Amino acid sequence: MSDRKTFVIVGGGLAGAKAAETLRGEGFDGRIVLVAAESRLPYERPPLSKGYLAGDSTLAEAQVHDDDFYSAHDVDLLRGARATGLETEAHRVALSDGQELTYDRLLIATGAVPRRPAIPGSHGDGVHVLRSVADADVLRSALSGGGRLIVVGAGWIGCEVAATARGLGADVTVIERGLVPLERVLGPRLGEFFADLHRSHGVDVLPNCRVDRIDSRSVHLADGRAIEGDAVLLGVGVAPATELAASGGLDVADGIVVDELLRASAADVLAAGDVASALHPRYARHVRVEHWDNAHAQGVAAARSMLGAGTPYAKLPYFFSDQYDLGLEYVGLHDPRDELVIRGSLDEARFQAFWIAADGTVSAGMHVNDWDAIGPIRTLVENRATVTAEDLGDPDLPVAAADSGQRGA
Repeated sequence: MSDRKTFVIVGGGLAGAKAAETLRGEGFDGRIVLVAAESRLPYERPPLSKGYLAGDSTLAEAQVHDDDFYSAHDVDLLRGARATGLETEAHRVALSDGQELTYDRLLIATGAVPRRPAIPGSHGDGVHVLRSVADADVLRSALSGGGRLIVVGAGWIGCEVAATARGLGADVTVIERGLVPLERVLGPRLGEFFADLHRSHGVDVLPNCRVDRIDSRSVHLADGRAIEGDAVLLGVGVAPATELAASGGLDVADGIVVDELLRASAADVLAAGDVASALHPRYARHVRVEHWDNAHAQGVAAARSMLGAGTPYAKLPYFFSDQYDLGLEYVGLHDPRDELVIRGSLDEARFQAFWIAADGTVSAGMHVNDWDAIGPIRTLVENRATVTAEDLGDPDLPVAAADSGQRGA
């Protein structure tokens, strides 16, 4: 009887692929099974709303590893296989093709699924979501030769697709329930900046609107207006894919609840990436992050925890976005009540933004088109720098010098 351990990873995205890579890199010599619901090699998702959708980059460029990697590292990649059931006491996962996998350790990295709001017609012909390569291919086909795109929801996906569609020559209308795009993430002042950005590129931004129904690619608003288009994209967020976890009785609350080592509520089960609601040592609460950097880093961290060599996952949330000729990076996690300080020029679309918590520390920071700034910004956030709004907003004072604690040291 073999004592060779089997580690199963469910989820063929970035987190799962990086976990498999890390297990081998850290010396694990047992069996690794990577279960991928899609028939494709594991790939990264940010290009789907940007370069891949635009036709400027290929699927091969988005793949985490090429095909040879999995065979060369003895990883059993089961493509087109969906995990349908979990028995944690028996350490067993059921697959859609009838197979059953018995594991010594299990990592769930199932990601998230796009939300479809309870709007009549939201599942109709010509109504799209964007989460997979197949979604991007269908949407790109719908936008070929221009046409008219209606985007419902002005979050990151909605804004990025709007920018990409304009680059493809499409007429774009963005419908948003809030007062400005990205208001929930960045607040009203920066949201207005992004509204102006999209309007300056010819996007019709319609804020404070509620969709009543979607009918034959026409979006009918509650105020009686009807917006005509050739395609509709629903960009109203995603939900963590927790069905497998729930089938096994794991604790689920806005994702799979895991501790600081990414361990779930059942023995030998972990979670990483968009699906994981992880206890974060800095914030002393569970945090779920839906961005590329988190999937990458948690895949690595979860693999080390599977090997018994894990350390508390304390990485600061980080994300980036590209829209038109604008790029940004954000690090940290701010509260909507935190004070916003702008350093630089919104009018010139080159600035830094900081959020100051009630205790005077920097909770988060962001730059727009100021690529040398992310290092000092990250340092302030990591160090919980104590600052004043006056010092932080002074362009003549180096960012590092705004930290009053460092000045007094």
